[in-house]
Amino acid sequence: MRLPVSILLAALPVAVHAQPSESYNIYAIPSRPVVEAVAKVSDTLAEAGMTSFHRQGHAVHATLYLTRFPTSAESALKAAVARIARCQAPFAMQVNGIEVTPSNWVFLHVQPSQALQRLADTVTLAAEPLRDHSVEAPAWMAAYPDKLPAFQRYGSPNVFMQYQPHLSLLADEKSPELAAFVAAAQAQPPQASGEVTGIGIGVTDANGQIVRTLAEYPLQAPGKDCVTP
Repeated sequence: MRLPVSILLAALPVAVHAQPSESYNIYAIPSRPVVEAVAKVSDTLAEAGMTSFHRQGHAVHATLYLTRFPTSAESALKAAVARIARCQAPFAMQVNGIEVTPSNWVFLHVQPSQALQRLADTVTLAAEPLRDHSVEAPAWMAAYPDKLPAFQRYGSPNVFMQYQPHLSLLADEKSPELAAFVAAAQAQPPQASGEVTGIGIGVTDANGQIVRTLAEYPLQAPGKDCVTP
């Protein structure tokens, strides 16, 4: 079962920290065609009385790794992500269709790809040593024992084999118009062909949306100082 990282963070109990920590989202930055697809769907939602994250002013992004980090780790985290971006060329991103969870979180589906999976894996491995290791798994994760080992090791259940890329539109939507919107979107699924053009780091709210951008780095063609695994 899909467990969006944003849902995880909304329910995540925060332990008593030896130093301040915040929820940081390390995310893939999509190109204009993908952003325009989100904007178009957001316009349709607005016509039905629903306000998407995009309409609320949050940046369109695809989460790569989201967990809590000590604020003291910010400089090291920026340096690690900058190195990854410097050694990764832009690559294709395909959007095809709508996804809705049982609790009415709504996403545009991002087609999984080797390039996107590899980027998420690389970011997770680089950032995980810097994370806040005092955060404990929420009680509701007892219902998903297969995801618990990933959370305990990486601070997120949605990494590696559990990674499912998406673009968030709505959270816990209560509108009675949602069912009609979903039916129409499934009949004519939103689609877009674009690219991942950069990696960003941002502080998030309880829904995993960016409320303060810490840094964004454009993807670049790997140079001679990049080591290929």
